[in-house]
Amino acid sequence: MIIKVRAISTKGDNEVVSRIGSVLRVKVRTEKIDTEANDILKDFLAEFFEVDSNLVNIVKGNKGKEKTIEIRGPDEQALRKIMDAIP
Repeated sequence: MIIKVRAISTKGDNEVVSRIGSVLRVKVRTEKIDTEANDILKDFLAEFFEVDSNLVNIVKGNKGKEKTIEIRGPDEQALRKIMDAIP
């Protein structure tokens, strides 16, 4: 499954804030969006979608806040169900 993510730096916890259309807004506990933030984001999304972290890849947007992310999993329908549950 391919998703669009808007990464937002925060001093708080990592969390999915909302979904606007097909864009998932995610707070990442970091001071700025950089390589370290990408690793944190990938680990968080793996946990959120209940897949191994090696199944989450940033396809586009490594250096920016807007990212295209591929999440692979054994059951794409389950991944979509999780995505659809986000308000």
